[in-house]
Amino acid sequence: MDWTEASMSTALRGEIRLALEVPAWAWRFYLRHLPLVVGLSLVASLQRLVVVEWGDHVPGALAVASEVLVMGVRLLLLVLVWRLAMRDTRWRFDNLSAFARSHWRSLVIQGVLLSVAFMVFDVVAENVVAGFLPADSRSTYLAVLLFVKNPTVIAFTFIWWVGLARQMLREVPAPATT
Repeated sequence: MDWTEASMSTALRGEIRLALEVPAWAWRFYLRHLPLVVGLSLVASLQRLVVVEWGDHVPGALAVASEVLVMGVRLLLLVLVWRLAMRDTRWRFDNLSAFARSHWRSLVIQGVLLSVAFMVFDVVAENVVAGFLPADSRSTYLAVLLFVKNPTVIAFTFIWWVGLARQMLREVPAPATT
């Protein structure tokens, strides 16, 4: 292996490490703020459980109002996660393009990781597994799945996205000069 292969390998390892920093940070954040995240997410969990399982008995206006409530609570969760994530972080919007140019591989890796999570928890869990169930139990399965996904997968994904923004916006101190 010549020096260019070794340096590319080292650079790629660095980008993988950089990409994995975000889900690791998101996991720590999720655990540290578990009551807040789960508490707000339970609004969506309960709404999905009721609307998916007993939707035929929920008046249309109430179903729409509950969707608006869920959107509002999710927006509140996003705002609170942002505020908590950024409170001790110096950040600048002009860091976005510099980060994207310098660390596009890390962004691609994170995109792949998020895509895999989407495939597993959305496509496979909601569509493939449900397809193997008897028709009369699919709505119950979906209602329970959505109940569980809201405070776990969906909330964690929100935190991951905020973590990605945090990583890209963070003001990195200039190296010390001698």
